[in-house]
This record gives sequence, structure tokens and C-alpha cells, in this order.
Amino acid sequence: MRAWLALLLILGLAGPALADDGARAAARAVIAKQVEALGRDDAPTAYAQAAPAIQELFPNADLFIGMVRNQYRPVYRHRSFVFGEGRDTGAAGMVQSVAIQDEYGVDWTAEYSLARDADGAWRITGCRLIKAPGTSA
Repeated sequence: MRAWLALLLILGLAGPALADDGARAAARAVIAKQVEALGRDDAPTAYAQAAPAIQELFPNADLFIGMVRNQYRPVYRHRSFVFGEGRDTGAAGMVQSVAIQDEYGVDWTAEYSLARDADGAWRITGCRLIKAPGTSA
């Protein structure tokens, strides 16, 4: 039985791999730093947590925070923000789930994607918001 489970793990058939504690903590710290900066309208600090590819799309901190205000309002202003599971997506990437309740009491899940920079630091490469089932836009 152990040999069968080991084979499944080796082949990757036992489900997505969970990120190790150190990587998960480091990724969560980057997300928390960005969210705290957004709460203070500290555009430069929030922008600094974004990956270079995101910074290319939004070439300055003011454009970036404007996009977050308009397209990611539940992240920008929320009542609660609770980290869920983090899972590996490859050699230098992970996805971190976050349960969010927005300023109006609507529940959301945010799926943050992160990647390591050349210096080994985690940076946010994207965020996908999913509204809780049964809620309207």
C-alpha cells in the first residue's frame, strides 16, 4: 500500500502539491504587505509587490492602484481577509487562496498567483476573484 501511495505522489496523481511552510509564509507576507499598503493608499509599496510583468502593464504606481480600485474592489477595501491553502504550481510558482468579505458583506475567494524573482523574492503575478455562489454582482 505504501509503495502505491509513493508511486501516486511521484507521478503527481495524488492531487496538487501543497507549498512548504517557508514558501507559503513568504508568499503570504508579500500578499499581506500589498493588502496593508492598499488599505493605506500607499501605491508605491503595493506596486512593489507586483511582478515585473504586471509592472510592465501598469508602468507606475498610480496606474496600478487605480486598476486595483476599479477591478479588485473586494481586495482594495474589505471587512475580512483570511488566508487559505497555498499550493505549488511549478519550480518557482505557487497559488495562494484567500477568503475575503468585501465592504458590503459579500464573500469572495481570491486566488493569488506568485512567482519568485531572480533574487528569490516572491512577487504577485495575478489575482483571480471569484464571488461566492448565490450572490449577485
